[in-house]
Amino acid sequence: MIALLTITSVILVICSALLIWQLLEQRKIIHEMLESEDIAENHPEPELVITLRVLDPIALAKRESRAGRILADRLPVMTRKMVYQEVIKELENEMEERDIDVELHIEYR
Repeated sequence: MIALLTITSVILVICSALLIWQLLEQRKIIHEMLESEDIAENHPEPELVITLRVLDPIALAKRESRAGRILADRLPVMTRKMVYQEVIKELENEMEERDIDVELHIEYR
């Protein structure tokens, strides 16, 4: 019985040594790949960004302002831009009231 336990222990030690050796080899290969690709190991965290999209700016313009009702059908592109500008203004005001420093801008895609 002791012989069986000894053989099992030796087999487990050999398997553990093989796994550690494979781990070290993989780390070496990854390090070489990072060096060859000029990828830094400690790169900065990605920047988090909130995206806001008004789903129906024309309907919003018609609902919220008299000028929007007049311009929405005749100048829809201009109306969309005006809606987004107003949304940005309102968000800036709200954030300013809460003392939250934000950077807001309109991005055209």
